[in-house]
Amino acid sequence: MLLAAGVGAWGETVLHRPLRNPAVVSGVYVLADDFAGEAAIVLDGAVNVTLRDFVVKGNRARLAQRQGLPPYDRTFASWFGAGGVLVRGGAGVVIERARFEQMAGFAVLAARVRGVVVREVTVVDSGSLQANGRNNTTGGVLIEDGSVDWEVSRSVFERVTGNAVWTHSRYTAPRNERGRVAENRFREIGRDAVQVGHAVAVTVEGNEGERIGYPREVVDVEGGGTPVGVDTAGNVEGSRYVRNSFRDVNGKCIDLDGFHHGVVEGNRCRELAHFGIVMNNTNPDMQSVGIRITDNWIEGAPWGGIFVIGSGHVIAGNVLRGLQRSRCSEAGRPGCVFLAAEPEMLRSGIYLGERAERPAVTRGNRIVDNEISGWRMDRACVAHGPNVRLRENTLRGNRCRHDPGTL
Repeated sequence: MLLAAGVGAWGETVLHRPLRNPAVVSGVYVLADDFAGEAAIVLDGAVNVTLRDFVVKGNRARLAQRQGLPPYDRTFASWFGAGGVLVRGGAGVVIERARFEQMAGFAVLAARVRGVVVREVTVVDSGSLQANGRNNTTGGVLIEDGSVDWEVSRSVFERVTGNAVWTHSRYTAPRNERGRVAENRFREIGRDAVQVGHAVAVTVEGNEGERIGYPREVVDVEGGGTPVGVDTAGNVEGSRYVRNSFRDVNGKCIDLDGFHHGVVEGNRCRELAHFGIVMNNTNPDMQSVGIRITDNWIEGAPWGGIFVIGSGHVIAGNVLRGLQRSRCSEAGRPGCVFLAAEPEMLRSGIYLGERAERPAVTRGNRIVDNEISGWRMDRACVAHGPNVRLRENTLRGNRCRHDPGTL
């Protein structure tokens, strides 16, 4: 019978299977080549537990499996193993001042927890891949399945192949509620730096990142996993994305797929490979309504700055510079039409669309006092789909200019 743990070199504790509900943790834990289990440390139903000042070395080289994402009706906790810490159920769990490296699964995964805090942790060189060599979302911190009152803050994530910090719930599960992702640092993340999925009242603030969507070969192109600084999925409402900063994003700055009745304010993004800020409506239970997008700075994008669908939005005081590096704003340029029915979509600075994943009625929006510059942005500043009526929206005080220095 395998021992749960043994002593390795330099005082390391070698684990063959998980430590379950340990009274205390300390030192360095190494997952053995034959490790079998969900994570190095598993807390089931724990209440008022603090884990701090420890290290988990995940042995990714031997334990990583070429594994895809779980089916729609399975939790990530039930699908991926060889993680750092798994918290299932319970309340009042704090994980702080810990280091996770070479994790095959998730550094921290919390499911159905009330009150979990992940603070001042470091996650490096972690995450595994699918059979095709693309990322499978693993490596970082995941809060899932209706967790409430949670926080991930003041942590560092480097060279994580999947999402660094994110939330997820199955469609039939409760949404995650009252979360905060704050003051984290991200570098070389293969998918999203932050993703808010199927959630209510989440604040994402003061995070910084660079090289999001790298290395390029692990980006999940086939699965539609376009890298994003701050991403959204499912049905997300009453949330705030504020004062985040990203540079060199091999994708979008902020994706609002499922986001409604929330605030996107004071964010800064430079050097993008996609649109700056994009609305979408994949989830059938929501409409893009009531979003306040103000005082954001987008600089350097191949197409436009903001893509808009839906109603009741305020888009004001944004600075959108260095747009149209692709020069799609030149009429008739090949390769610059995404939808034949909406030929202006990739040509403009701010675009009011007729649809995203589903059709949308785009009206009652205030687009005012934005600065828009880039290649031929004096000609194609704010545009709209053929069936969008500008008279049903308010456009005022937008300053548009051509910038011949746009690459």
